[in-house]
Amino acid sequence: MNILIMDGQGGQLGAQLVKEITVRFPEVQITTVGTNATATAAMLKAGAKQAATGENPVVVACRKADVIIGPIGIVVADSMFGEVTPQMAVAVGQADATRILIPMNRCENLIAGVQNVTMSEMLSDVLYKLERIIKN
Repeated sequence: MNILIMDGQGGQLGAQLVKEITVRFPEVQITTVGTNATATAAMLKAGAKQAATGENPVVVACRKADVIIGPIGIVVADSMFGEVTPQMAVAVGQADATRILIPMNRCENLIAGVQNVTMSEMLSDVLYKLERIIKN
């Protein structure tokens, strides 16, 4: 199973996902793509073995992913202060993969019905959902 983790800005969400998924699911292959070099560097520092930066790596990685995980902004063109290009958003949206989108009420994208929960609570839910996908 190939898991694609996408993140932008400072990459802290992606870094935490890399750490947690690597420990909990050592059998999966993780690919990370940052929308900028800082995000990519954070995920590499967290232990990512395959990492790239930018639009084309997102497009290519989405074609090969079984599961795509990232903040909800990865499916919204021009989100994350413009880091997500329209091509990136389309690649994620059209990917033949299961998407686990993390609701983040930031960057002018507010998600109705989503309570403000801690990053730890969101990561726990991501791991729970990923475990259900892997086991099926």
